[in-house]
Amino acid sequence: MNPQKKLKLGIPKGSLQDATIALFEKSGWKIRMHHRNYFPEINDPDIQCSMCRAQEMSRYVETGTLDAGLTGKDWILENNSDVVVVSDLVYSKVSNRPARWVLAVAADSPYRRPQDLAGKKIATELVSFTKSYFESADVPVSVEFSWGATEAKVVEGLADAIVEVTETGTTIKAHGLRIIAELLQTNTRLIANKTAWEDPFKRKKIENLNLLLQGALRAESLVGLKMNVPEDKMPAIMGLLPSLTAPTVANLYNKDWLSVEIVVSESLVRDLIPQLRELGAEGIIEYSLNKVI
Repeated sequence: MNPQKKLKLGIPKGSLQDATIALFEKSGWKIRMHHRNYFPEINDPDIQCSMCRAQEMSRYVETGTLDAGLTGKDWILENNSDVVVVSDLVYSKVSNRPARWVLAVAADSPYRRPQDLAGKKIATELVSFTKSYFESADVPVSVEFSWGATEAKVVEGLADAIVEVTETGTTIKAHGLRIIAELLQTNTRLIANKTAWEDPFKRKKIENLNLLLQGALRAESLVGLKMNVPEDKMPAIMGLLPSLTAPTVANLYNKDWLSVEIVVSESLVRDLIPQLRELGAEGIIEYSLNKVI
């Protein structure tokens, strides 16, 4: 391998770090962190990893300091970064669903909609996007950067409202706040530097990364089922089976039984297995999947 041909890949440091490393491991890449080291090891000689905050990632990718990286749609918009969005990777530290940036006020406040905040102060880490949101709504507000503990700003009287990210809304409510608007849905994105995207070696590497990361995410909601089915029961069982594709069916040696294998949504399994058993299926095995491509 040409030592110059390495993909410089940014891994988000902070809340997304553990979920990202776990996703890469399911995809086939093991990332090993070292204490206070911003350059973790990865079991791929074609990739050089760097850790950086998701808030800064798109800037480093835009300037070419990194060839590619993972960051939130929110921070790409906040930084107004000119990058290639390779794909959406919907995962987070809590769940596999998009997070939301919401406008929240004190539960007992009179504010019911964004327009009610005209002339008021709003605290957020997402300053640029929040300013643009209120400007487009023609609502004059003062937006201040919050270094953290944003939910407490309203309680402490330091702001009239906050714009904060949430997945479930639980933390917002726990701080005695009430959501009055959703400003943005966000999720993790794989992004690339425009020059790197035009490099055949780097583009192929990024595309392969994306293929396997997407495959690992898809597999998280699916499981495999394998079972033995009497041949005469197969029509009834076929009518029951949901499947990613048509099930794989093979004859068992010297028996009037078939071996059937399918991929199904994990959410269906608890209802499906008892039904399969009632129709005569035996030796039912459920197994997890690493990737579905």
